[in-house]
Amino acid sequence: MIVNAELFVKDLPGQLVGSLEPISLLDGNILEVVHNREKIINHRICINVTFEVENNDQLCRLKGIWKSKDIIISKLGSVYQTYSMEYMLIGDLSGDMIESILGEAGKIVGLDAADVRYSSKGSDSRRTAMLAVKTRNENDLALLDTFLDGECRKYGLTYVRGI
Repeated sequence: MIVNAELFVKDLPGQLVGSLEPISLLDGNILEVVHNREKIINHRICINVTFEVENNDQLCRLKGIWKSKDIIISKLGSVYQTYSMEYMLIGDLSGDMIESILGEAGKIVGLDAADVRYSSKGSDSRRTAMLAVKTRNENDLALLDTFLDGECRKYGLTYVRGI
């Protein structure tokens, strides 16, 4: 599991290392560290660390170690990776149609987020819609591609992937 923690340590030499060392001692893998010297609360400096541990037991032990070292845990939460893709749909489409297509897509794939922008009608009935989507795995992107291809064929829309 990938975890992100915001910690506050005393502004003293060795505190940064002292806050990161327990992660390694518990066989965790540090992915990113930001030592934010501008964010100071009660003479403590903010450290934002993203790391990987295998299970909740490791995380609970780590929290105990941090507390015993007088390290304040401000935020702690899991992080997950998302996969993004952008699509352009062109044709005689409406907001309701886009909503319907995305609703059906959500039943097939795990859409984590979808941002939709589309143009107003011009002199003809054609519109352009931009879809920016995020899924939690690459297989869902492949399924979404296949689904959108089929829906665009059904509605007579032009479909461009990877804008």
